[in-house]
Amino acid sequence: MSPEIFSRRFLNMVEESNLTAGEDVTPKQDGGVLKKITTQGTGTTKPASGCKVTVHYTGTLLDGTEFDSSRTRDSPFKFQLGKGKVIQGWDIGVATMKVGERAVFTIREDYGYGEAGSPPKIPPKATLVFDVELISWDPENLSGKKDRGILRYPVTAGNGFESPKEMAEVKVQLKGTVEGRVFDEREVTFNLGEGKVQDIPPGIDKALENFVLNETSELELTPEYGFGAEGNLKFKVPPNASLKYTVTLKSFEKIKDRWMLSNEEKVEESKRLKEKGTNYFKAGQFDLALKLYNKVTEYLNGSAGFENELEEERKSLELAGHLNAAMCHLKLNNHLDAKNSCDSALGIDPENQKALFRRGQAYLSLSEPELAKTDFEKVAALDSTNKAAAAQILICNQKLKEIRSKEKQMYANMFEKFAQKDREKEEEERKKQPDVMKGCFGEWGAEERQREPTNFEKENPDILMLDGTGDFKNM
Repeated sequence: MSPEIFSRRFLNMVEESNLTAGEDVTPKQDGGVLKKITTQGTGTTKPASGCKVTVHYTGTLLDGTEFDSSRTRDSPFKFQLGKGKVIQGWDIGVATMKVGERAVFTIREDYGYGEAGSPPKIPPKATLVFDVELISWDPENLSGKKDRGILRYPVTAGNGFESPKEMAEVKVQLKGTVEGRVFDEREVTFNLGEGKVQDIPPGIDKALENFVLNETSELELTPEYGFGAEGNLKFKVPPNASLKYTVTLKSFEKIKDRWMLSNEEKVEESKRLKEKGTNYFKAGQFDLALKLYNKVTEYLNGSAGFENELEEERKSLELAGHLNAAMCHLKLNNHLDAKNSCDSALGIDPENQKALFRRGQAYLSLSEPELAKTDFEKVAALDSTNKAAAAQILICNQKLKEIRSKEKQMYANMFEKFAQKDREKEEEERKKQPDVMKGCFGEWGAEERQREPTNFEKENPDILMLDGTGDFKNM
């Protein structure tokens, strides 16, 4: 086909389909994705990035050549929106649709398959036309698990692409409802990850890490991500209640990533986090304190670039982070995690008495008194005046004594069971043996008197024979 013919045919197609009337839906308004609605949809919400969408589509080139169709296959296409699973034009276009809506999208090459195309069906630098119908979409689950614990329904798109990071100060407008009743409506400022202090459920903390500035979304939280089995007395939220929130991210603090901080900044930030964590610990907020102590060790893990006094300060702060995290784990009954935190501390200081003592406590709770005793004995060896370690050793000895007593009883019972089994087996074997006495009485017993004497017996009348009482005759 000559260029002139192609150009004339394309202009005719544009005029016939009135593509120029299509709305430019690109963020840049550069005409890369044009949309023309052919069937109106229903509802008011549209899918946002992360949602799972189900569509039917037919894809054609500008000359009308069909290169793909889910309708022909009679198999709707499903994908996660906004995650680069499809061409950019689709991520942009489908995000503008409502359920039941059908639209024609004209997608320029730079929003499609680019200069290379997708041989053999899609040539290089191809503008594509897609007839798309949005059948349904599922809200994005922000919990990070496959539990549908935090579902997001977008209401108003925000600005930009950046989201707040953990520990950043955020300001939000929120409205919470339970069973149709509004229980919380306010504007509140807090540090992300520490919302509990302001009666913010953990699901909101988690969800906001995926919000952008000025975004408004409706969130559905299962009890695990709401106020859990305790409920919330202040808001009169019952135990194990599912919650709904409408949340708008008004502003947030931009925090540098760890790799962007200088070593001096890492040390200073770790000091601040450690002090804040200690305040939470004193207030009995062990889970929040743990978050901050873990952040300290995250900032300071590894010694690259730290020298002299700064390295000593880094090591001291990291050690304190692990020790304090271990104490939080013990308070929260996370005994294995407590043991692991102590292991990390002992990797820095092998003779640290606090680490040995707390690991001993963790071992005791894990029913490992022998390992616990070893740690407490090391503490006592390092400090003979440590009365707490001596007391714990006595506890370990008592635990070991109880274990040995139980083992002894268990083995005694086990051996008795084995002996009983042997006796039963012998009895079964004995029952299988022939009854010798029964055989004797069968041969010499009462029935013997009822038979005729043999010739031998007639010829020898004095032979000893049994009488009816079982005694021998002629004795």
